[in-house]
Amino acid sequence: MKPLTQEQATRYSRHIMLPTMDWEGQEKLLASRVLLIGVGGLGCAVAQYLVAAGIGHLILVDDDKVELSNLQRQVLHTEHNVGEFKVHSAQARLQAMNSDCDIQTFTHRLNKAELIKLAGEVDLFVDCSDNLASRNLLNEVSVDSQTPLITGAAIRMEGQVCCFIPDSTPPSPCYACYSRLFGEQELSCMEAGVLAPLVGIIGAMQALEAVKLLSGVANVQAGKLMHFDAATSQWREMYIQHYDQCPICAG
Repeated sequence: MKPLTQEQATRYSRHIMLPTMDWEGQEKLLASRVLLIGVGGLGCAVAQYLVAAGIGHLILVDDDKVELSNLQRQVLHTEHNVGEFKVHSAQARLQAMNSDCDIQTFTHRLNKAELIKLAGEVDLFVDCSDNLASRNLLNEVSVDSQTPLITGAAIRMEGQVCCFIPDSTPPSPCYACYSRLFGEQELSCMEAGVLAPLVGIIGAMQALEAVKLLSGVANVQAGKLMHFDAATSQWREMYIQHYDQCPICAG
């Protein structure tokens, strides 16, 4: 890890003041590399807090372009970005926020071989995708490569966040241990709607767990599902059990 420069020490001084973060934790963040899938509502919230916090390298993946209907909740994009790839719109805003962060973009959905290659280059996967196929593929590569995965979802007035850490002891569940419980049904924001601030709350929680995990500033509990009800502003916690017959992570 490279030591902090004087400018960085000033920039991240409020982090460094935290006893469990200190200089070492911030240096860990600056050395960290994160792969973020999806730059919609969740991804915009996650990305801006990771970049502001001092993540050293961020890889953005999304094949969608900015649409007018996105602007209700996807806060990195503006009216001038309609028609642009979301990753390019987000990259420009994020670089303006913190030019020290190295940001790489992909404008297509990554296949398994591409994800496996990137797994060897990053410390963490953050799932902000909007479809089960992408989540399942990312989970499979997470387990195979032993790369931690933080996943989030938000729809209507409900959201959830969960961390999966493949090399934890006792064995952590994976996303497939959880997704088997609700089958193949999928709904998108286009079909069901979503309250705008909800994606910011869930995305910020994903970023919080990511910063904790990468810096060591606090413990992250594998398999703890945090569910938020926006109608009542209440959180609930549930613990996902490792499924002994899971086709992805068992054995």
